Amino acid sequence: MLFPSSAKIAKVSLLSCSNLNLRFTRMASNQKWSVEKSRILGLPTEEKRKLYKSDFITLDKVETWSQYFDLNKGIADKKPTDDDLNEFRKITLDSGKNKELSQKVSIFKGDITKLEVDAIINAANSRLKAGGGVDGAIHRAAGPLLQDECNSIGGCPTGEARITGAYNLPAKYVIHTVGPQNGSAPNLKSCYENSLTLQKENKLKSIAFPCISTGIYGFPNRLAAHIALQSARKYLESNDLDRIIFCTFMPVDVDIYETLMQIYFPTN
Repeated sequence: MLFPSSAKIAKVSLLSCSNLNLRFTRMASNQKWSVEKSRILGLPTEEKRKLYKSDFITLDKVETWSQYFDLNKGIADKKPTDDDLNEFRKITLDSGKNKELSQKVSIFKGDITKLEVDAIINAANSRLKAGGGVDGAIHRAAGPLLQDECNSIGGCPTGEARITGAYNLPAKYVIHTVGPQNGSAPNLKSCYENSLTLQKENKLKSIAFPCISTGIYGFPNRLAAHIALQSARKYLESNDLDRIIFCTFMPVDVDIYETLMQIYFPTN
């Protein structure tokens, strides 16, 4: 009978210890984000605010579209193009809800990470790893436990969405959705629809979207805005939600949303 040498036994023992250490490290990491997520979600608002890394903006400080339109008189001079109107005709509005719904959407020109809302949407990559742009900003503001929770999920396909805690962010949750890199309008539409589905499943009342896929993914800004507004209008006509906020950081997006909101969410 052949017996393993002492060197082989030692090597196997070292590998076993290494695997055990790795397993324990992962377990400890998983336990840390899970415990901290539950703790933060259970904090009273004033206690949670002590975790924020910067100033914050409460929902009541974000103007509704109706208020925004009244305060910025020059917006009425911005007219949709023929192409805009052709795209708009793809949906039918319940005009009886125009006034009500114009108070349930907002344009916000600023940093999405400062919003104290139920959830902010992250324009994530499919590996759910911290990247650049809004994705990187959200991860930096939330702290490292956000990445730990994302690692436990195991990625997210294009067009789908996943929800995590928000940790040091003013928001309660982060909904991560992966926008298309190939210009697929159906996939971008799925990003909005799946994010809103998670909002409903988790009984959230206020959410904020960035302009998904319009940065380095190269999706046309104007068509992206149409898809976002069509998805929001359709959803709000049959679901109860206090506010959907569209964060428009770039001047080109501000101009597009100020124009298109007038047709998708008329204020009268």
